[in-house]
Formats: sequence, structure tokens, C-alpha cells
Amino acid sequence: MQPAVGQGRNLIAAPSALAPGCSVNARDHLCSADCDLVELVAEFGTPLYVFNEPVIRERCRQWREAFRDYAGGADVAYAAKAGLTLALARLISQEDLHLDVVSGGELFVALRAGMPAARIHVHGNNKPPQEIAEALDAGVGRFVVDNFDELAALEREAAHRHRRQAILLRVAPGIEAHTHDYIRTGSQASKFGFDLQTGQALEAARRAEASPHLHLMGLHAHIGSQILDVSAVTPLVATMLDLWARMASVLGRPLEELNLGGGAGIRYAGERTLPPAEVAEAMGRAVTDGCAERGLPLPRLAVEPGRSIVGEAGVALYTVGTQKHIPGLVSYVAVDGGMGDNIRPALYGAEYTVVLANRMSAPPSAAVHVVGRYCESGDFLARGALLPALEAGDLLAFYSAGAYQYPMASNYNLVPRPCVLLVEGGRAHVMVARETYADLIARDRLPAHLLPEDSARA
Repeated sequence: MQPAVGQGRNLIAAPSALAPGCSVNARDHLCSADCDLVELVAEFGTPLYVFNEPVIRERCRQWREAFRDYAGGADVAYAAKAGLTLALARLISQEDLHLDVVSGGELFVALRAGMPAARIHVHGNNKPPQEIAEALDAGVGRFVVDNFDELAALEREAAHRHRRQAILLRVAPGIEAHTHDYIRTGSQASKFGFDLQTGQALEAARRAEASPHLHLMGLHAHIGSQILDVSAVTPLVATMLDLWARMASVLGRPLEELNLGGGAGIRYAGERTLPPAEVAEAMGRAVTDGCAERGLPLPRLAVEPGRSIVGEAGVALYTVGTQKHIPGLVSYVAVDGGMGDNIRPALYGAEYTVVLANRMSAPPSAAVHVVGRYCESGDFLARGALLPALEAGDLLAFYSAGAYQYPMASNYNLVPRPCVLLVEGGRAHVMVARETYADLIARDRLPAHLLPEDSARA
């Protein structure tokens, strides 16, 4: 634990455009969890990612509480792909959530942080044999099986270990979510899951049921990410319960668990946040009514929010560098980060709320493009952001920076990845240290034939 740094002092009334857990102090500086972000930048530099611990914990509790009235019981699993560190995994574990992982690395971090293996769900459309073995040896609670090849591999590995592994079958339900093509996952043509319409899902259930080393607990579906309304819930549940009823008839027993995935959206630049209570109410009502209509017992529900838990808890901070103004055409403001630590604008066309963190009350002056330092014309962080007149050294803060930014970061142009802080009660703690130049070449090797002649002779 580090000593308290950057405490916000003399907090004043916050303007309306503030991220959850943020405020403005008497020096007109943006604060998070009572930490002055300008002071944090002075100590830790930029680019800097700051996560608000109380906001993360509150979101975890909102998701848990949202399903309290559903009679069949429910589990909430944090989707680690939204972002995972040792500290975040420990917070998720302390809040009694489950965790879904999609790689051996995420599994390693989760176990190292103390997450009970029984609360870990393993996802992925192409799980390597080594990672299947690692997850089985760890004793994970669920495998979400994605295809026939994985089903056979998992059966072999479980048999080799003389264990019976609980599984869910991931189904491509043919339901479209109103979101970006790259994060839409529920269509029939998706690379994920057993196809429903051609009978693959039912055949997978037959094969799983025939194995003494696999216990088919239920079904899984995920239709997309950054979903901002619940209109797709009813058709998704109806489709899954129809399959559920067919499987119960074929297998001679009801399944136990229905996982409806994640994808609840958050506010980036004017959108609304989809509340956990709204998601839970829609899911609970659709499942309860649908089971009654079909004469089915209520399944245990599971959901997998990721961005909804950590997204709005994060703020990304950058220092303004150069500016380029082309009269009558466009103005560029360059910062010391960019697509290397946030690929989302270039990849998805993502938009953000951007504020001047060191002069929060300064009036807006002009619309500018905020661009990064990387050698790509597409290295934009924000287009047409309405900001005050800026000077070199000013600090720009991007809200809702807690999901799918740092975990997708790269070392393009050999730029070290940023520092990541966790803040609570006026104190800041390093979650991930800033990379150094030495870190960049820590895994590089210089082949012997390229060594200087004197070194080669030695």
C-alpha cells in the first residue's frame, strides 16, 4: 500500500458532466475518490489510467442485488476480457462475484489473486490443449464449450484426469443486438457457439450427455457488447427456452443453468448507462413467464457483465503537446498517448466525453480533433471534441476509460504502456507500474551471429 497522495481538498459543487465517483475541488481540478488527478499526474506522469475502487464495488453490488428477487437464483460473473489485473481480480473475488476468463493468462491472474477456482468460468472459441489442461487441473467450476472439437478434447482431458467436468454449451441463437458489427456475437454466422438452426446445439447436447466425464449443466448465449436497451432479451430468452425444452425432452431431464451472457452498455458520449436492475427485471420476467408457458422448472441464471462494472470507474489522463490549426478546415490537439493505449476509436469509431482536468470550469472555445502520438493517420482519440482553448501541458481526461482500453494496449512504435492506479478514500495505489524501456526489450534476444566480433570470440 502506498501513502496517501493527491487528496482532493475543499470539494465544490460538481458540474453535471462528471464521471461516477468524480468531483471538482476548489483549485478547479478533476478528482476521483477524493484524489486530485492533477496531483496524481505530477507524481505518476501521463498517460495515466485511474480506477475508482468504490465505484467498482458499488457496481458489483448493484449487479448482485438486481437478481435478488428472481426465484431461481442467479450468479454474476465478471467478464475478465474487459480488463483484469491482480487488484481487480481480488476486488471481484471479495465482492463474491464469479469470473469468466478466456485465456490461460486470465486464469493465471485470477488464481494468483485468490479467486476460488470453483467460481471461474472458462470461455473461448479455440481453447488450446494446454489451457484446457491448466483449467481442469485448477478445478474450474464451468467450461463454456464452443464447438465439437473442443467438446471432444475436453472429454479426453477430463477422462485422463478421472474427473467429471461441469459444462455449458454456447449457442449461436440467431439474435441480432443493435451494436457495432465487431462486437455483435449472437448471429447465426458468428464464429462463436453451436449453431441452433442446423441442429448442432442439440447434437452437442447428445454427445455431452453420453460422456461419463462431462456434466451438461445448461446453455450459454451472448449476443453482443455495449447494448443500451433490453429489447433483445425477450426473443433471446424465448429462443433459448425453446431449445431448453427440446433438450429436456431428448435427454430425459431438465438442465440446471441458463447463462444469458453480458454486454450491458455504459455512457461514453451522451448514451445512457443500462442499469443492472433493468437488465435483471427483463431477464427474470422473460425466463419466469417463458418457463411457466413451457412447463419448465426455473433454471439458475447467470450473467457476465464486464464493461458495466469497470467501464465508468476508469478515467484516462493525457498531457497536451503540440497543436496544428488549419484555418477554415480543422484543428488538431496532440497528446502523449493514443491508439497504443486506446485502440477503440480507431477500431470501433468509439466516442468519449473529454474534459480539461486542470481547469474544469473553463468555458468551451472550439471543436478540435484529439489525436495521439503514434505514426498512423487513424490515431484519433476524439473527433470534434468541444474544449476550452488549450496550452501545452494541459491535462485532458477521458471518462469511461475502464474497459477494453488498457487490456488491448500495445507497444506499437515501442512506446511503453501506461501506469494504472486504483484510488479510494483519497489514496492512490499502483495496480500496474508504467513500463520502462528495459521492459520493452526484456524478452528480446540478440542471435550470436549478430553479436560484435569481440563478444563472439569470447
